[in-house]
Amino acid sequence: MSKQRWQDEPEEHDFPAAGEYLSLLFSEAAAAACVEALASADTVYRKAKDIMRASGLPLLPDDNPHVAKDLKAVARGGLLSPVLLVRGRAMTGMSLIVADGYHRICASYHLDENASIPCRLVDLP
Repeated sequence: MSKQRWQDEPEEHDFPAAGEYLSLLFSEAAAAACVEALASADTVYRKAKDIMRASGLPLLPDDNPHVAKDLKAVARGGLLSPVLLVRGRAMTGMSLIVADGYHRICASYHLDENASIPCRLVDLP
């Protein structure tokens, strides 16, 4: 299996991307509050398979252009950016939200579903 390598911090452009996605699900104010919380959250580690299960998202194939790009980056020794997650609410049926990093999670899963992925994980405000 390929060794996965991750950056210590998310890339700056990940936060606005997360905000744009979250603003489709929540009010602008709630999305902005999530992004602010993500920017200051500590990094935690979760397994690729658990993130996929909790999010309810389908695993993208390894030939998806974005997943393939991340797989190639890892093969060349590149570093992936940690993913940004918003915790779901099981009691209401809301799944974990992948605010940014869906393709990176899928790439990691294809390499090793048990791999620990660095995440910023926050609750909804």
